[in-house]
Amino acid sequence: MRVSSEEESSENHRGASDETLGRAAAQGDRHALERLLERHHGELHAFVRLRFGPLLSGRESSLDVVQSVCREVLEHAERFQRPDDQGFRRWLFTTALRKINDRRAYYLAGKRDVLREVAAQAPSDESAGADLMQHYRTFSTPSRLASDREEVARIEAAFEGLSEEQREVVTLAHLAGLSRAAIAEQLGKSEGAVRVILHRALAKLSSRLGP
Repeated sequence: MRVSSEEESSENHRGASDETLGRAAAQGDRHALERLLERHHGELHAFVRLRFGPLLSGRESSLDVVQSVCREVLEHAERFQRPDDQGFRRWLFTTALRKINDRRAYYLAGKRDVLREVAAQAPSDESAGADLMQHYRTFSTPSRLASDREEVARIEAAFEGLSEEQREVVTLAHLAGLSRAAIAEQLGKSEGAVRVILHRALAKLSSRLGP
């Protein structure tokens, strides 16, 4: 059976490292870019959910935003110029954050006070469970007494108690997977300051979540 060049390229990327895929994607290899998106889809979904906040959580589907981010990345593949794992992650999660901020600005631009509104129904993508907990465990120790769905809700509620700066550092470090140095560069802070913010944020989360 003859295998097409596209199928062969896709199969070759299956076991490749993120760094190898990043170099290929920067050279215009769409299959490599698709593989990177596939690998980081879970982290991206968790990142979007935690950065949504109460304003968007009852009005938008986090999965819809994730799909929109992936489409934009694929449609503008030529913008990826840094052929390494950190470069791709920074591009991916920066794109996600921009979309979230655009949606938040859209609602805040309305005449009514949306911050006082109570969402009529829960978000349509309530797939909260084991998949999300797999990523939330990178910064939180789950309770043995709660189900995955209950624990996701508990962690997300506690996360809302952090400052915007703390939320940004935690998600960039534990979900986007950026190094402390990369986060410091992105936020215009020293690496030491980023470490302090992250330490305090995790301590606050631990305190709010309890044993």
